[in-house]
Amino acid sequence: MPDSYTPPSFLVDLLEARSPTGTEHEAQAVVDRYVRPVSDTYEKDALGNRLAAINPSGNPTVLLAGHMDELGLIIKFVDKDGFLYFDTLGGHDRGVISGRRVSILTKDGIVKGVTGKRAIHLMNQKERDALPEVHQIWIDIGAKSRKEALKRVRLGDPAVYDVGFELLHGSVGAARAFDNKAGCYTVMETLRRIAERPKKLKAKLVSVATTQEEIGTRGAITAGYAVNADIAIAVDVTHATDAPDSDHKRFGEYTLGGGPVLARGPNINPLVFDRLVECCEEEKIPYQVETESMPTGTDARALQMARSGVATGLIGIPLRYMHTPSEVVDIEDIEKCVRLLVAFVLSLKPGEKMHF
Repeated sequence: MPDSYTPPSFLVDLLEARSPTGTEHEAQAVVDRYVRPVSDTYEKDALGNRLAAINPSGNPTVLLAGHMDELGLIIKFVDKDGFLYFDTLGGHDRGVISGRRVSILTKDGIVKGVTGKRAIHLMNQKERDALPEVHQIWIDIGAKSRKEALKRVRLGDPAVYDVGFELLHGSVGAARAFDNKAGCYTVMETLRRIAERPKKLKAKLVSVATTQEEIGTRGAITAGYAVNADIAIAVDVTHATDAPDSDHKRFGEYTLGGGPVLARGPNINPLVFDRLVECCEEEKIPYQVETESMPTGTDARALQMARSGVATGLIGIPLRYMHTPSEVVDIEDIEKCVRLLVAFVLSLKPGEKMHF
């Protein structure tokens, strides 16, 4: 891949959008801008989901879901000197929180800050070796007092790491929120491409940018109920285990650049899995298989159990350094996932339910 590789503008705009779980406004605006114009129907709901549909009279109904929320912090206390204390939004590695620049989303705009803790020079050896608790880390916004700080931020304001998207080499890039702007882009870009050739589409296609996945697949729960789909596929990131210190016997073997990772196990409808494999082979898309012994930690767990049950699949995008400020993805893997989903949706026959 040449160094002149140009990533899709839709994906880049999503990666730059700040969307801590529960406050997904910036990502919602990006999805609105790129997807509403090509949709036959376009809706938002009480949890902030974006539900775009084409061919509304088609059958079966297929739902594609990718969550647009990301990890964040939420302000919970301001001390007398104006330092902010917080809880985490989603599952953080406490070892990487300190020493980061952050953007706090307030009603008056972005407030910049830095996460801090006691300097290593002021710790004994035991303290240096210990992982700091969240309450031992604070955000410094340069305020001199609690009163001054509270003029600029409110309790409950969310924050995200102030880290943008950057290409490392070729199509490999780093961003703070490939989890799961990559999946959100994939399902929405699939709809955009199919909308360009609607005569081939027999199904009703609903692509959903879901909210609050990082705290319990909450947006997918309501979207799954509302759409009442026959078939659903969630797209999320999964661990690329080709980095140092990855035990393949424990975690499986999945490579960056190796193509979509197709999940298989109780959370996955076997007919959906088989069709995804067929589409990969027909389109000459390389793929990987990941086994899941239990309900997954993705939107797929909620979609499968919606109403009377939904034939559900799960596609993973290989990612290194998950839930850190610098997640790494090969964008060509994302493109392969879009191609796979386009082929899958267009392969569905009228009335096909994938019951077994």
